[in-house]
Amino acid sequence: MREQQYGKYLLLDRIAVGGMAEIFLARQMGPEGFEKTVVLKRIRPHLGDKKSFVRMFLNEAKLAAQLNHPNIIHIHDLGKVIDGGAAGGVRSVETSYFIAMEYLFGRDMRRVLPKCEQLGIAFPIVYACKIASQVLEGLFYAHQKTDLQARPLGIVHRDVTPENIFVSFDGGVKVLDFGIAKAANQVEMTRAGEIKGKLSYMSPEQCMGKPLDHRSDIFSLGVVLYEWVTGFKLFTGESDVAVLKSITDGKIYKPSYFKGDVPEQIEQILMRALEKDPAQRYQTAWEMQYDLDKFLANNEFTPSNQHLATFMKQVFADEMEAERARLSGSPEVQRLASLDVDKLTEEQTSEPRYTPRQTTLPGRGQQTNLEVQFAPEEIAHLTDIASRNETTVPALVREIVQSFLRFR
Repeated sequence: MREQQYGKYLLLDRIAVGGMAEIFLARQMGPEGFEKTVVLKRIRPHLGDKKSFVRMFLNEAKLAAQLNHPNIIHIHDLGKVIDGGAAGGVRSVETSYFIAMEYLFGRDMRRVLPKCEQLGIAFPIVYACKIASQVLEGLFYAHQKTDLQARPLGIVHRDVTPENIFVSFDGGVKVLDFGIAKAANQVEMTRAGEIKGKLSYMSPEQCMGKPLDHRSDIFSLGVVLYEWVTGFKLFTGESDVAVLKSITDGKIYKPSYFKGDVPEQIEQILMRALEKDPAQRYQTAWEMQYDLDKFLANNEFTPSNQHLATFMKQVFADEMEAERARLSGSPEVQRLASLDVDKLTEEQTSEPRYTPRQTTLPGRGQQTNLEVQFAPEEIAHLTDIASRNETTVPALVREIVQSFLRFR
């Protein structure tokens, strides 16, 4: 996209667009050459006059702006831009609201594990625990947050998923997007029975539309950490209803069933976090963080933020230059910035043969090479399913096999 002026911000590149909002990489301009790179979230133009949505958007900004913690993304600004124009001789005025938040140089966890798999790198359990520990620190701060009168805000994130956990290239970890977070004192309350969040990472009480507290976020992070540790997506199904039923009624197998080398202490932490009954779970994020930190402290290798930074830079070395290019305006770097790494990855995985890889079958200790051939139309179908579920074809095939073996 061409650079556009938007109030006091210069929009450099559109990062993402959804049905409700657009996300831009932007630069805040000020006097005496002041510049600051930010990420700007703007309501889609057609929603600017919908009062209920605007209130929801403003609630998100006002709630997130109260959270000032190194493990939570920081909100810089909230505002609106009024743009007057004319169409067909009729003058119109369009108001758009925006949130400006800190720019983070790194990747969200939804992209980290597939990238590791693409490179044939195992994602270390200690790094998974290190990241989860920092997420828990941020969540505990949010859960305990009070207003100026020391009254608990009762914040629940409600959308703790891999894409809302961000790891920067300097090793920092941030919780993103409090867009559907709920504070107990908000005027705009969720209607009874209304479900918000991504299905596969919801708690049982969230699936059933019951009142939520902070223990729901603990369950969701347990689901995320289970996936990082085992490489297996815990709750799946052929439909949304099947996924919800899996969460509320399905059996949760111990991580060692799918990955035999999971440390017993980590298995115990995960199974406690994933208790269906909130009363049986960790009662605070701090309790779960304490157990993870104790495991890391007693481990042979305890990673620091610098270790995590080095790992991230090694994994994403080929993408870092393109990311930096977004901040520049020269033709060559704009060409680099336009490279769609995800698209290239999809093209690589759409070969008519599944790439052989070392696979550990659930419940077995031995390694075996599996080479599976598919017809072109089957590959096309698998690629379509993988794209819709934001995964890779190899990961999808492995998940299908694991699901079959799980109920053998």
